[in-house]
Amino acid sequence: MIETPNPKIDVRTKRFIGHIRGKHPGPTLIFFGGIHGNEKSGVTALQNVFKELEKKAFTYHGSVYGLKGNLPALLKGKRYLEKDLNRIWTTSKINSIKSRNESDLLVEEKELLEIYSLIQSILEHESGPYYFIDYHTTSSKTLPFITINDALINRRFSRLFPVPIILGIEEYLEGPLLSYINERGYVSLGFESGQHTEEMAIKNSIAFTWLAMVYSGFLKKSDIKDFNKYYQQLQKSAANNSNFYEITYRHPIDDINEFKMMEGFRSFEEVVQGTPLALEKEEFVLAEKDAIIFMPLYQEQGEEGFFLIRKLSIRVLVLSTFLRRTRFGSLLHFLPGVSWANKEKESLLVNTKVAQFFTKPFFHLLGYRNRVLDKTYFIMNNRELTAKNEMYQNSWWHRIITRKTD
Repeated sequence: MIETPNPKIDVRTKRFIGHIRGKHPGPTLIFFGGIHGNEKSGVTALQNVFKELEKKAFTYHGSVYGLKGNLPALLKGKRYLEKDLNRIWTTSKINSIKSRNESDLLVEEKELLEIYSLIQSILEHESGPYYFIDYHTTSSKTLPFITINDALINRRFSRLFPVPIILGIEEYLEGPLLSYINERGYVSLGFESGQHTEEMAIKNSIAFTWLAMVYSGFLKKSDIKDFNKYYQQLQKSAANNSNFYEITYRHPIDDINEFKMMEGFRSFEEVVQGTPLALEKEEFVLAEKDAIIFMPLYQEQGEEGFFLIRKLSIRVLVLSTFLRRTRFGSLLHFLPGVSWANKEKESLLVNTKVAQFFTKPFFHLLGYRNRVLDKTYFIMNNRELTAKNEMYQNSWWHRIITRKTD
C-alpha cells in the first residue's frame, strides 16, 4: 500500500513515474529515467518497481521519487530534439535560461526548468540524506556500470553494487545533470544498464533500483525476498567485474555526419596501439596506445565518438583516500606554478609551464578535477570541499572501511 505523498510537491504531472513517502524517517531517493529520450529502459524499470511497491506491504523509511527526464524526446524516441538535456546543467547556463522569456527557450531548456524546480522543491520539503540516481543506456554492447564524480561519498556508496565504477567523466563532459547535483554535495550516481534495446538493460535497472532502496535505508533487506537474486543478476551481467576505472581520453565529434565508429566494439574491450577505431573525415582514427575502449558511439546523435579508460589499482585508491583525509591538498598552493583561483579558495589555478612536474593523476589523487582554460592554464576544483559528508556520516555504508577502495 502506497503511503501518503508529500502534499507540498505536486506529483500529478506526467513527469512523475511514482512517489512514496513513508511514515518513518529516512533518506530521500530521486531516480531519473529518460534524460535522453532514446534511452527508455530506466523509465520502464521504474514503472515496474513502483507497480511492485503498490502490490505489497513494505515498511518505508523516508521518501522515493521516480521522474521522467526529457518528455518530448521520449515521445519521439530521440536522444534530444534541439539540445542535449544532459549537457546544459551548469550554473551559468541555468541562470541564463532562468533569465530569458519562456517563448525564447529551446525544448530542452524548458525541460530543464521543470526538472530544476522539482529538485529544488524536493530538497526544500524532504529531509536528507539525498540520493540521486540517473538511468542511461548505451548505443554499443556493454557491461552494466556506474559513473560518478570522484568524491569519496560517491565511491563508498557505489562500491556496494557489483558492477564496474567509472571515475572522472565530469572532466570530459560539460553540463551533465549529476555533475550539477554532485557539485551541490549530494550522493549522485549514473547507472548505465546495457545497450538501448536490450531486455536485460531493463532487468538490470530494476535490480539496481531494489538494491539502491535497500542500501540507502529506504527499505529493509529482509523485506526483499529476491534481494540476492537481484544482486547476483547484476554481478552476472557485469561478468564479476567490480573494478574502478578512470577515463583518460574523450574523442569529441565536430560533425556527426563525418564520423563513423568501426563496427563491433563494445565497452570494456581492450584495444592495442594502432587499432583502427573509427573513420573521421575519411581518415582512420587509430588507438595511440594500448587501452580499454568505453562507450563507442553507434547512433545518430552524440558529441563523443568514444572514450578510453584505464583500470585503477587498489593501492592508488587507498592512497587517494588517505591523502584526502589528511587534507594534503590544502597545501598545494604553496607549490611553484600553483595558486588559488579565487578568494574563496575553492579552486586552484595551475600554470602548466611552471608546474610541468605535476600530472592530472596526481591531482586526481587529492580529489581535484581539472578544466582547461587555455594552452598554459587549467583550473582545478576539489570534489571533497563541496561534499556534504556530515549528511551521510551516520549511514551504515559510510562507516564501512575496506582495503578494496578505502
